[in-house]
Amino acid sequence: MKKTLIVPPMLVDLVANALASMDGVMFTDLDACPSCGGPVTGHDLRAKRFAVMLQNGEERLIRVHVKRFYCQQCGTLCYADAPFYPDTRLASPIVDLCLVLAQQMPFNQVAQHLRAMGIVVDRGTIRNYASRDFGTIPATELFGFLLPLSLLNLATFTLDRERRPITGAEALVACGFPPAGRAALHDGGLSKERDQRYE
Repeated sequence: MKKTLIVPPMLVDLVANALASMDGVMFTDLDACPSCGGPVTGHDLRAKRFAVMLQNGEERLIRVHVKRFYCQQCGTLCYADAPFYPDTRLASPIVDLCLVLAQQMPFNQVAQHLRAMGIVVDRGTIRNYASRDFGTIPATELFGFLLPLSLLNLATFTLDRERRPITGAEALVACGFPPAGRAALHDGGLSKERDQRYE
């Protein structure tokens, strides 16, 4: 018989509200080309998966929109600052949560805990993230769970916004995501996989 995981309803609501608030948020700022530092001009806007939530037994895709820019100097196509690690399909707070939980339990249990929190991430994706080096993930305990500060800050920020839509710049600050570490799009082999992440 499968054991049901108990996740405090308040934590489930906190996470759900934080992720739902990101649906449709626009990330449109880029100061200069990350490859050469040259001036950039707007190119187009791409939808990107931020998270996949479980609501009433159904999966709900949370998407954000990330502007692409063309460098006038080197011709590189690059993305606006957004809370994503290079070559990941989900936003940094979700990746951070996977990593923090993977330090405490096997990957299949991480997937079960995420699902109990209303977040859908498969075991293979969790294993992939855990095999990479994203640096130290700041975390703290809440309701008996060790959670990344990026997710908690986003949740706290969305509670404080007083029914006003969150902006891309505010989301970056809440996620604690610096623009450094952006990956340019002209890396050849990764471009196909990257295109699959943008829908």
